[in-house]
Parts: sequence; C-alpha cells; structure tokens
Amino acid sequence: MTPTAPAIELKGISKSFGPVQANRDISLSVARGTIHGIVGENGAGKSTLMSILYGFYKADRGEIFINGTLTPIPDSQAAIRAGIGMVHQHFKLVENFTVVENVILGAEDGAFLTPSIAKARKTLTQLSEDYGLRVDPDAIIEDLSVGHQQRVEILKQLYRHADILILDEPTGVLTPTEADQLFRILERLRAEGKTIILITHKLREIMDITDTVSVMRRGEMTNTVKTADTSPAELAEMMVGRKVLLQVDKTPAIPGEVVLSVQDLRVRHGGVDRLKGVSFDIRRGEIFGIAGVAGNGQTELLEVLGGMISASGGSVTMFGAPLDISGGGANGQTRRARGIGHVPEDRQTEGLIMPFEAWENVAFGYHKDPKYNAGPLMDHAAMQADCADKMARYDVRPPNPRLPARNFSGGNQQKIVVAREMDRAPDLLLVGQPTRGVDIGAIEFIHKQIIALRDQGKAILLVSVELDEIIGLSDRIAVMFDGRIMGERLPDQTDQNELGLLMAGVTEGAA
Repeated sequence: MTPTAPAIELKGISKSFGPVQANRDISLSVARGTIHGIVGENGAGKSTLMSILYGFYKADRGEIFINGTLTPIPDSQAAIRAGIGMVHQHFKLVENFTVVENVILGAEDGAFLTPSIAKARKTLTQLSEDYGLRVDPDAIIEDLSVGHQQRVEILKQLYRHADILILDEPTGVLTPTEADQLFRILERLRAEGKTIILITHKLREIMDITDTVSVMRRGEMTNTVKTADTSPAELAEMMVGRKVLLQVDKTPAIPGEVVLSVQDLRVRHGGVDRLKGVSFDIRRGEIFGIAGVAGNGQTELLEVLGGMISASGGSVTMFGAPLDISGGGANGQTRRARGIGHVPEDRQTEGLIMPFEAWENVAFGYHKDPKYNAGPLMDHAAMQADCADKMARYDVRPPNPRLPARNFSGGNQQKIVVAREMDRAPDLLLVGQPTRGVDIGAIEFIHKQIIALRDQGKAILLVSVELDEIIGLSDRIAVMFDGRIMGERLPDQTDQNELGLLMAGVTEGAA
C-alpha cells in the first residue's frame, strides 16, 4: 500500500453491452477516508462502473488500482479480497434465509455451518452495537422491513472486512429517519478511515454527506468537484446539460366532483390489521398525497384500490358506483376498464416482468386495446411502434423496445411503468413512490406529467416517503400511522416537522 495513493483509481475503463456503450474511457480517483459521490442521469453508467469495480461485470478495457497497486478484479471474490464491498440498489439477499445465514453466505469458515453461524452471530452482535445497525441475527429476511434489509447488506460487507464500501442508491427505499441514521453510520465509517462511494440522485444528500462529487453523462465522466465548491443547481445542470427546475411548479388546484370515495376501509393480512378504518375522498383536478413511514398501511391501501388484495371491511366508490374490493372479481384488468391507472411501489416485482422485453411490458394490461390487435391476433409490430413512441417521449434509455426490462437501469425501468400507466390519462391514477431511484431530470419530467394529469381534471392518489415530494406535489396531504389516517393538512399550512410528528403517531391535538 502506497501511503499517499488514492484508495481507488480507475484508468480508461470502457464497457459495452452489445451496441450500447455503458462506460466510455472513464478515469476516476477516490481519496482514502472520504465519501465520494457519483451523480448522473438514469443510464449514465454509474451502476455499471461500480459493478465493474466490484467484479460484477468485467471491463472491456482499462485498469483498476487499489491503494496504489494494480489490482485485476475478474469477479466479486477478487473484489472482496481487495477489501471492496457493495450494497446494490436492489438487494442481493436470500429472502427465506436468516440474517446470519445471509451474512456468512460465501464466507463460511469450513464444511460445517454451526461454528460459522456461531462466530458470525457474535461478530454481528458486536458490529450492530458499534454502528447502530441493530438487526435480529435470527430474523428471516422476508419478515424484515426494507430499511432493516439494507442494514443486513451493510453488515454483510463489514463482516467481510470491507475498507471500501460502494452504496448504490442507498436511500431510495428508506424513510427520511432511516436515511438520517444511515448517514450517521457513514460518517462513523469515514471517521474510522473507511472509503465510501455513494451513488445517489438526491442532490441534498450529496451536499450533506460527501466530500467530493463526480458527474457522469451518457457513459462518460464529465466533471469532479469538491462538494463545498458547488451547489445543487450547478450539479443538476452538469448532470442533465440544461438548467433544471428543482422546485415543483404548479398552479392552485380547482377540484371538481368526487372521483373516489373511501369509507371505513379495513384490510387484514397475515393475521394483522393493516388498514383500520381509513376514509377519504379524492376529487377531479386534485392530488391527494399520503405521507408516512413505510409499513404503516400505505402499501395495502394502494394494493386494495388497485385490485391486488381484498379488503376485510368498508366500501369504495368511483363516480358514485361501487368498486369491487372483495378480491373476487377485482384485478388490474377490471380496474383499467374503470379508468384506473396504477404505478405500483415496487417496479420490479409488481410493475414489470423483468425477463420480458420493454414492448411487452408496455402492452401489459392494455393488450386488448384495438390499436394493438389485427383481427383475432395481437399486432406485435404495432405494440413495438407504440413502445418506441413512448420511449422517445418519456426519454427511456436506451430507446430499444426489444431490450428485456432487466437490462434497463432502475430509473429507466420506472419510466417504462410511468409511460404505460400515465400516458393513457386515467380518470384516477394510483401512484406509489413515483420517483424512487430516478434522476433529477426525470423527476422534473414525472412531476410535470402528474401535474398535467391533474390539470386535465384527473384525480391522483400519491403515496411517497419523500416529504419534499409530498409537500411539493400535493393539494391535500394525509398522514398515515399504524393503518390509520392521523390527520389531514394543506401543503402551504404545514411543514416537515409537523408532518414528521404525525408520521411518528403523535395525535393532532398533541402536535
């Protein structure tokens, strides 16, 4: 190890996937004991570059130096031996394994698992205490919240003695409180000499936590600056190549007739009451935002209104006519026939079929549309042409209808779902976490699309853990806690502190 050498130095890294040039002659230097941010639009090549550093992909050409030493990284095992750990945007955990089993997977001490598990449990307990990453070692992954699953991913890397930690969109699935806890952990790691690379679209996080930030555009590294010497507006312009509106711009709402009326809605799932008597109305021409810490019933609310699960009580009407919430005849197809569009919270498990091509995903749920059919047969050419048109208008990269959904970046996957559901201007749009993992330019675009639907007289139910997004987009805000609505506010008459109290279960009177 050379004392003055950077922790990481990449020289001339290039990587192609068929005709797509994901990385083009990239060079990057990251100083030891710093937090280095990497920003860029969806599809800019950030995740590909870090996957090369972690050995998940192999570069077509270029060199990697770790602590001043040329270090070939043909696979992830070589990266781990070099002291590199990576927490991917979509976690790499075995859901029916315990926490401790996931941590030792691939790092067992021998043929017999019992000693490895005993050792790992002891080490995990110590790491959990040291870094405030408290997780039950014997908990099953699928029973943990998303925030706790991310803790497991970080613990897994620390258990492997990672000195360089790569985090790809780490707060995309976290609540503001969980994100703050994560940043305290990262600051502690930096203080101990660890080197951290942070990939994120959230410029506020870049400004708050990083020492240096690099900007990528269309597969190239375009700039590296000290964070203290830049601003969110300047970074956004470097990322997108134009000035970006960082604040939501909209006129006051003009609400019309009631589109959706929810009365005393209840959902019991897995033996637990998830919704406990939720009631509200949404009118034409308004955005009704629901804030709350993940796991307090928002997901179940979207799922029962979207026809994915059944309710155990209550009623829902749309334009005064009952909406089936029994789970019997309710499904996505019947919802679309009623004029309901649904952008689900989890694009990969609920919004897309990952091995299927983009044009197939864009047609899902709308395959009976006359423009998609030629007599008794589906017109695949028409579907592909329609997908290409949507990709161009929603700036999906690469604009290739024949590319499987799994080959797009997370943000571009989100754009495919948004294009499918919003382009048809449904009377009611159910939208969960619309900009999760989406770059700053695409966030601006998606927000404009949501507002445009509102201004066409459509009703929008917006669920988001991003309080900036809820306050900026919503015309009315409700806060959910433990399956109930704690209170309702107008965005210009509240702030994040008051909403945070309601999200924590503090009653309106006490707040």
